[in-house]
Amino acid sequence: MHDQRQRDEQFMMAAIREGEKAESIGEVPIGAVIVKDDHIIASAYNLRETEQRSVAHAELLAIDDACKEVGSWRLTGCTLYVTLEPCAMCSGAIVLSRVERVVFGAKDPKGGCAGTLMNLLDDNRFNHQAEVTAGILDEECGSMLSRFFRELREVRKEKKKLAKQQSAFFEKQE
Repeated sequence: MHDQRQRDEQFMMAAIREGEKAESIGEVPIGAVIVKDDHIIASAYNLRETEQRSVAHAELLAIDDACKEVGSWRLTGCTLYVTLEPCAMCSGAIVLSRVERVVFGAKDPKGGCAGTLMNLLDDNRFNHQAEVTAGILDEECGSMLSRFFRELREVRKEKKKLAKQQSAFFEKQE
């Protein structure tokens, strides 16, 4: 069990590095990697804002790349590592692509569908279920997201303050 925890942390660190790539381009820092036979076969990060596509979540991009890598839509024997608990859309794709195991870092209280709001990955009404391991490096994953949103709020606050100052300046000019 200890070896599995170490492997989970190692691969979650790879997902965190993907999340950092997203953050470096102004995206929400969510990263994902897919592992088969202890090797990363696909990695991706959130590109929703960059691509202006609602489906450009890290998990979906990684699943797409992994399917190309293995030459099949079935990702049996694969584990998906993702920094944030999968949403309903991503959970559906995980089930449909037959990913065997999902490991995530931070819980998502507003949209998590791997145990927080519901668990679509372990619903026996579907013809496939995925094993879920939650909370791997959750503090690192959660702090990356918290920092990103805190900085985003600060930037928005500064922009609002600047706009107010500009408005006051132009009113004085009239």
